[in-house]
Amino acid sequence: MKLDRRAFMGTSAAVAAALAAPMVRAAGHGKPRVVVVGGGAGGATAARYIAKDSKGAVDVTLIEPTRTYYTCFFSNLYLGGFKEIEDIGHSYGTLAASGVNVVHDWAVGVDRGAKTVSLAGGATLGYDKLILSPGIDFVDGAVQGWDLSAQNAMPHAYKAGSQTELLKAQLMAMPEGGTFAMVAPPNPYRCPPGPYERISMIAHFLKANNPTAKIIVADPKPKFSKMALFQEGWADHYDGMIDWIGEEFGGGDVSVDPGAMTVTISGEETKVDVCNVIPAMKAGRIADIAGVTDGKWAPVNAADMSTKADPDVYVLGDASQQGDMPKSGFSANSQAKVCANAVRGALTGSKVFPARFSNTCWSLIDTNDGVKVGATYEATPEKIAKVDGFISKTGESSDVRKATYEESEGWYAGITEDMFG
Repeated sequence: MKLDRRAFMGTSAAVAAALAAPMVRAAGHGKPRVVVVGGGAGGATAARYIAKDSKGAVDVTLIEPTRTYYTCFFSNLYLGGFKEIEDIGHSYGTLAASGVNVVHDWAVGVDRGAKTVSLAGGATLGYDKLILSPGIDFVDGAVQGWDLSAQNAMPHAYKAGSQTELLKAQLMAMPEGGTFAMVAPPNPYRCPPGPYERISMIAHFLKANNPTAKIIVADPKPKFSKMALFQEGWADHYDGMIDWIGEEFGGGDVSVDPGAMTVTISGEETKVDVCNVIPAMKAGRIADIAGVTDGKWAPVNAADMSTKADPDVYVLGDASQQGDMPKSGFSANSQAKVCANAVRGALTGSKVFPARFSNTCWSLIDTNDGVKVGATYEATPEKIAKVDGFISKTGESSDVRKATYEESEGWYAGITEDMFG
C-alpha cells in the first residue's frame, strides 16, 4: 500500500464530494450546533469536515486551548534531528477562515442533560452534538516515584510541544558517555510504535553527538509493535548502544527517583543522566468529566463513534475504546471522517455512508530507513474490526526503506492539510 500527499488528499476530496448532499435545517433553534473539544487529528478533522460539507448549515465550534498545535506523530523526528520544532507546529487560522468558530480555552465541564459545555474562561456553549477528541492523560501512580510534578526532571514528551523541546535539550546536555533511560508504557497507549521509534531517533542523535552513550529501556511488555523490525534496525545501526529490558527480565518492576536521577529495575538501581518516563494512559480528562468513560477509556459505537453512554456525545481517537484500531493520528483522522458524516446526517438529513476505517503507522529507524504497519477496518455491532493488514518485512532493501520514509513524509503533509486546511 503506497500513500503520498496527493493520494491522501485525493481520498479526502473524494469523501468530501460523496458527502456533499443537499442540506435540511434542524428544527428548534435555527442552525444545529456542534461543539468539538480538542483540536488534534480527530477534533480538527471532524470540525473542518462538518463545517465544509454542511456549507454553513451547521454551526461548528472547536475548543482547543493551544494556539499552535504540535503533532505527536513526527515529534520523534525532531528528537532525532530530522525536523525542527516549527515543522510539527500548526495554527488554526485557516480552519477558522473556513467557517469553524475556533475558541482557545479549556473545556472544564459538560452537562449532558442541559447539553452544555463550560469553559475555563466562564463561557457556556450549547450543543446538539458534542464531539470529544481530548487525546490522553496519564494514570496516577503508574510509575512508582513519578507524577506530573516530576515531568520537568523526567519528561514524558508524549504530549508534543514544550515537553518535546525539554527532552531534546536534556539529550543535548548529556555528558559524554552518559546514560539515557526510558520507562515504556503498558498497553494500550498512544502510538504503539512510538516509544521504539523514539529510542531509534535518540540513538541516531547520540551516535552522531555522543557515541559512547548508552540507552536503557525498561518495558512492562513482553513484545511491542514492529519489534522484529526495530531490533533488526538497532543491531544494524546502533549495535551495543540499546539495552531493552522486557517483562521477562523485570522491565515492569520499575521505580524512579527524579531528585536523585535514578531508575530501579527489578531491585537494581542505575544512575541516569536523562530519563523519559511514559506512564500508563487513559482518556483525556474531559471525557471522564462528561461521564462517558469506563474509568479509563470511552466505549463507543463503531458505526459513528457515538458513546455507549450518550448518543449525542462522540469520542474520537486516542480517548476512545473502539475495538481493533491502534491509538494513532491516522486512526483519529479516519474516525473523524466517519463521525463527521454521521453527525451531519443526523443534524441535516444528508446521506450517511457505511463506516470504513484505515490506519498506517510509519516509523523512522535511521536515515532513510523507514518501516510501516497498517490495516483496513469496518464497523461491526461489537466494535471496529480489522479486515486486513500489512507490515514491512525484515531484510528489505535500502530502496524500499527509503521509499517508505518518503511515503511517510507525503502522508504527513497530507494529513496536516486535511486537519487544518
